[in-house]
Amino acid sequence: MKKLSHYDTAGSPRMVDVSGKSETRRMARAQAFVRIRAAVLKQLPQNPKGNPLEIARIAGIAAAKKTSELIPLCHPLMLSHVDVDVTLEKGGVRITASAATTAQTGVEMEALTAATVAALTVYDMTKALDKSIEISDIFLLEKSGGKSGDYKRR
Repeated sequence: MKKLSHYDTAGSPRMVDVSGKSETRRMARAQAFVRIRAAVLKQLPQNPKGNPLEIARIAGIAAAKKTSELIPLCHPLMLSHVDVDVTLEKGGVRITASAATTAQTGVEMEALTAATVAALTVYDMTKALDKSIEISDIFLLEKSGGKSGDYKRR
């Protein structure tokens, strides 16, 4: 069985030492879904707080850049690109976030953080219209680069 990298031999949490790893191009994409009633989805363009989808997109980008401040054992990364796509769909809002860098460690957490914070922002911007909003389906879609190779969710 593969051991967890964020624990030392005594079982104490630690930041992984990546100093011996080569810098490679890393990319990750993640998603989240915000389930919202159809009547509320129709009202989004007239939201008095502003366009919640555009605000969520900007919040996701900002969050990706702050990931190491939010997740205690994440390495701070110089991101070369972050993008957040926020799309209305039947039943809610789909958020797809991507992050890229050339570094010694991957950007999965940055993509996941961007998608999650964008989803939370949609919730915050629309909660006055619907208290039953649900955030679901937060997961990694794909990643590339690094020693562990490429991954694509099936």
